[in-house]
Amino acid sequence: MPGGYANMLKQAQRMQRQMEQSQKELEEREYSASAGGGAVEVVITGSKAVKSLKISPEAADPDDVEMLQDMIVAALNEAMEKVDKDSGDLLGKMSGGLGF
Repeated sequence: MPGGYANMLKQAQRMQRQMEQSQKELEEREYSASAGGGAVEVVITGSKAVKSLKISPEAADPDDVEMLQDMIVAALNEAMEKVDKDSGDLLGKMSGGLGF
């Protein structure tokens, strides 16, 4: 049985390296989302850092700031959901062989 344990350890170490590499790649990806028919567009990284935010001049109505705020929040939330989905998919692939 010692050979079996050594093989399991090697496999676990290999999976850990793959997971670290995949996580790094995920963090470097960019995710974009928009709201208000494109009036607000946000780009975030896989580590959920906001990279850019674009607001069309038409969306900047001083009489309706609340609507602009809602569009920004909606775009950010959608982009973060995309990151979470990819992160979950990655974890599922990595843990699939472990029988979790």
